[in-house]
Amino acid sequence: MISHSEFPPSGGMPSFEGYKFEDRPFLVFWEITRACALACRHCRAEAIPRRDPNELDGDQARHLIDQLLELAPPMLIVTGGDPLMRRDALDLVRYASDRGQHVGLSPSATELLLRTDFEKIKEAGVQRMSLSLDGATRETHDAFRKVEGTFDRTMEAVRRCHETGISLQINTTITRSNICEYEAFKELMYELKPAMWSLFLLIPTGRAGLEELPDAEDLERIFEDMADLVGKAPFGIKTTEGQHFRRVLIQKRGAKARAMQKMRSPLGIRDGRGVMFISHTGVVSPSGFMPIDCGNIKNQHPATIYREHPLFISLRDNDALGGKCGVCEFRNVCGGSRARAYGVYGDPLATDPSCVYVPKSYHPEEELQTVIG
Repeated sequence: MISHSEFPPSGGMPSFEGYKFEDRPFLVFWEITRACALACRHCRAEAIPRRDPNELDGDQARHLIDQLLELAPPMLIVTGGDPLMRRDALDLVRYASDRGQHVGLSPSATELLLRTDFEKIKEAGVQRMSLSLDGATRETHDAFRKVEGTFDRTMEAVRRCHETGISLQINTTITRSNICEYEAFKELMYELKPAMWSLFLLIPTGRAGLEELPDAEDLERIFEDMADLVGKAPFGIKTTEGQHFRRVLIQKRGAKARAMQKMRSPLGIRDGRGVMFISHTGVVSPSGFMPIDCGNIKNQHPATIYREHPLFISLRDNDALGGKCGVCEFRNVCGGSRARAYGVYGDPLATDPSCVYVPKSYHPEEELQTVIG
């Protein structure tokens, strides 16, 4: 999934300082179908082999695009399932891009993708394609995706993206099982040369369980290494649901890190705060990893849901955060993963359990006393 927390190579990027999260999301993820030929171990959507008869039809989909054009998010991500399981997927991309909307596409690496003309994908207006690599070798990636040949198809799709000039993002889900491959992943990125490498920190939702959450200490070490890559690697670096990478970067790079605010996304973006997710049936949530029904675009304008739903409002309030996230001096640029807090504790405003940092003003004994009292 194309996502946020972006730290691209230096130079030429606009600044989004002062972006008003309360007005509009920066990223809208639209799951146009839940159908997919893969059966990935971590699948948020718990994808199904065939299309849901209740998913938005063509007219409803185009009407949604018209509404999103009114809301004017800087980026619309067409995802799934596998979006190409809808025959009109590229028609919907074209409908949006012809009207000025920037569109990204997040397909699955299946035979269907390789049967699709990449030139037509580009002509439809796809500005970036994201592909997943969750194992650094053929054996580990195919085991993760549970379909043999997925690694080879991904490599072929990478080649075709480069050949046709489609900007490429590679997403890597970090779990307890594959975190040992981090160095191999990094070497692979130097070979594949994506425009962006995004590390996604697992959220226990869908098929992903708590037992696969990596240790926070291991993630901290990886983030410290990633911080050294920023501005030096020939590809951009970002995290998904790993907002505390921003804190690590600032701690390691100081003033230089703060100068990196000229990014592709504004600082402080997270679930419900600059991010909105729309399901295949029109249900709106703060993100795809926080499947809380906040309304449906069939009977409410997505702008109204984003701006006025109480959950979205609370998620945009840094002072509403609980635990150590609520008193952290980095909460305005980080704020933690609200989806992970929800997945682990059932509270979207709780502490992000994957961050080891202890804020200077945090006194856990006082929090414990409040709970006991």
